[in-house]
Amino acid sequence: MSWTASYDQRPWVRLYQGAVKPSLDYPDIPLYRFLEDSAVEFPEHPAALFFGRPLLYRDLKQQVDRFAGALARLGVRKGDRVALMFPNCPQAVIAYYGALRLGAVVVQLSPIASARELAFQLEDSGARILATVDAVAGHTGRLLDEGRLDHLIVGRISDYLPGVLRILYPLKARREGQPPPPSGPQVYDWQSLLAGAPPPPPVDIDPHEDLALIQYTGGTTGTPKGAMLTHRNLVCNTLQAVAWFPGLERGRERILAVLPFFHVYGMTVCMNFAMATAATLLLLPRFDLDSVLKTINRYRPTLFPGAPTMYVAINNHPHVQRYDLRSIRACISGAAPLPVEVRERFEALTGGQLVEGYGLTEASPVTHCNPFWGEVRAGSIGLPFPDTDCRIVDPETGEDVPLGQPGELLIRGPQVMKGYWNRPEENARALRDGWLYTGDVARMDEDGYFYIVDRLKEIIIAGGFNIYPREVEEVLYEHPAVKEAAVIGVPDPYRGETVKAFVVLKPGARATADDIIAFCREHLARYKVPTHVEFRDDLPKSLVGKVLRRVLAEEEAAKRAQTGA
Repeated sequence: MSWTASYDQRPWVRLYQGAVKPSLDYPDIPLYRFLEDSAVEFPEHPAALFFGRPLLYRDLKQQVDRFAGALARLGVRKGDRVALMFPNCPQAVIAYYGALRLGAVVVQLSPIASARELAFQLEDSGARILATVDAVAGHTGRLLDEGRLDHLIVGRISDYLPGVLRILYPLKARREGQPPPPSGPQVYDWQSLLAGAPPPPPVDIDPHEDLALIQYTGGTTGTPKGAMLTHRNLVCNTLQAVAWFPGLERGRERILAVLPFFHVYGMTVCMNFAMATAATLLLLPRFDLDSVLKTINRYRPTLFPGAPTMYVAINNHPHVQRYDLRSIRACISGAAPLPVEVRERFEALTGGQLVEGYGLTEASPVTHCNPFWGEVRAGSIGLPFPDTDCRIVDPETGEDVPLGQPGELLIRGPQVMKGYWNRPEENARALRDGWLYTGDVARMDEDGYFYIVDRLKEIIIAGGFNIYPREVEEVLYEHPAVKEAAVIGVPDPYRGETVKAFVVLKPGARATADDIIAFCREHLARYKVPTHVEFRDDLPKSLVGKVLRRVLAEEEAAKRAQTGA
């Protein structure tokens, strides 16, 4: 069977086994319609629980309409960009759908971004209004002083907390030195603004053309770029994700929402997914392991989208057996490779299924996932979503590579972005003839399962051999003492580059560099074995738990420059 023939035949479709349709029906609706439909069908059902306090769908819809009205009174019109900077809290959901309800374009900002990063994204997107909460309002006063904002809306986290927590939170914030939010004529109190805001009239939105979101990439390949995602992009990807979960019960699911909504992964597989299925979001502002375990034990989530580091942390909690985790039925792991040992241990603890998926900001973001109804293949990102086509090409020639060989992954589907905001040169590189060039090295097996080998820019070339960090990391995770691992290439006078491993040991475990290297020799070709091992207490990670090899490489380069190595 030739690779071209297998691509044309889309071999992954036969593995859907009737559990998923190869092609779905996508309604031409704006993204916020998911919320409106759920509010009509389940008005008294909790859309969210915030530390136990419910926010009903009826009330969420009402507050979304009022937030849209508040924006309209501040002069926001269709197509204007509105920046949001929230942890996972009720205001994050209200502001997101409220801005969309008005036809505005959401620009998500990270609460832990630097003032410089925030300033760049505001200037690049043209957003002149920002909504946030007191807990993360840190840099917003500076942004006002620099003239980067016309309006700032600030809510209070405590307003949506239950009972005694509402009283205790301000005391805790003061004790921890949380600075007060800015004040002045450009600053508006959330509650006061919403109280007097009537809902605006309906806005005519073309889901195919009108943007819902400008989502900035992590900047791992240079200056951050704003991916332009339309209402249709996000509606389609949400419905693709919903279709992937067989046996979902509308109005019955509970989603543990600890993935940040300001990241496109959490936005789609938690927030938009919940609104589309009338599920309840169990909101957690950040990943605190004890809080996560207590929330699972008490509020019984059925779905838990996450990142491998979250599952690693749960697996290694010294008292995990004290918590009842058996409510969890299904989890998609994304943002980083999922080691087999991590999946098997988590499934043993919960009795649920944990499968690895794949996506990228430019695709809203999910494109692949292992099936819940069929075979989960170790090391694979699974099968393409419905209506998602894929190719593997030689990055130099652009020609299809033979079956099983690595090359650049190309994606085509309704979830693929419209382009980058104000980046015509980047668009020409990333979008060609209807295909998204991902920059990821992948391969496809004869059945249509895909495997991410690595980033094009992170391949280690040692003595002419290509070494893919992920392959080495998978072996490192098999070592019984290893909790986390990452691999980069470092300069070598003889081979050009060689492999360096960064390792975090499990609590109480012991291992030496020689132990690690010897273990790798048993499972890897000689040229792939690390020649350097550095033990660390932790590894640098992104906000969704992805280990940042880029940061390790930068640290290593700085260290070598300092020592003259």
